Amino acid sequence: MSSMNDLEREIEESRARLDETIDQIQGRLSVPNLVDEMLGNARRVPQLANTYDTVLDAVRRNPVPVLLIAAGVGMLFSRMGKEAERRRTHLSAARVDTLTTDAVRDYDPDAPAARPTHDPVAKTEL
Repeated sequence: MSSMNDLEREIEESRARLDETIDQIQGRLSVPNLVDEMLGNARRVPQLANTYDTVLDAVRRNPVPVLLIAAGVGMLFSRMGKEAERRRTHLSAARVDTLTTDAVRDYDPDAPAARPTHDPVAKTEL
């Protein structure tokens, strides 16, 4: 019976360690930590260190304009992506071969529908 209790205790300890590990991973993958890591790497590059400090100071002094600029740039990229997709779709549609005949095909959405000259379903008298 004690071996069963030992197994249960070991399972609970393993679960506790797993929960702790998951919490640590989630903490490392949070947005603020990822941004800090990225900015820390930028600061280590000697050519970017001064620029980094200047930009960070400007962001701290003017957070609202920086957010508005970032939103505008995001919208610009989004619109550029949609426009590029539209162009790709338009170009691929232009490459589709079409069946051409000499028949004139005028279409007027406001014109009444044409009626057949004879009713193909109507029964003919014998």
